[in-house]
Amino acid sequence: MIEHPHAVEILLLEDEPADAYLVKMALKEGKIMANLHHVIDGSEGLDFLQKVGKYANAPRPDLIFLDLNMPRMNGCEFLEAMKANALLNDIPVVVLTTSDVENDVVRSYQLGAASYITKPVDMSQFISAIHQLNEYWFTLVRLPQGHKI
Repeated sequence: MIEHPHAVEILLLEDEPADAYLVKMALKEGKIMANLHHVIDGSEGLDFLQKVGKYANAPRPDLIFLDLNMPRMNGCEFLEAMKANALLNDIPVVVLTTSDVENDVVRSYQLGAASYITKPVDMSQFISAIHQLNEYWFTLVRLPQGHKI
């Protein structure tokens, strides 16, 4: 992936390669200037945020897309750990998951998620959902200075 120096940094936590690919394609189709960084679980996500090991030079994300159902450390465990860290807790997290269970929705918001979106099963609807996310986060939202969104 080509890094764009003035692009928004997005961290995607997603264990399903097909869904990660769809997010990447939707960003590209939407002509969003974003550097997409992909990890496969919450443990890798924390390493990325804390610049551990191979992520020593990782940029600070402006936005995180988070799947809930991942191996090792799931999305709720990641969200809880991340939001407990004063250096990281201001990064907005959008839960992007297949779970439509009410308890998952409630728990995600209780843990500090900015949004909760159930992934559409249909590919074109999934891409449309990513486009709508982009429109919201890149056009409408106002974040504190220092954030590029």
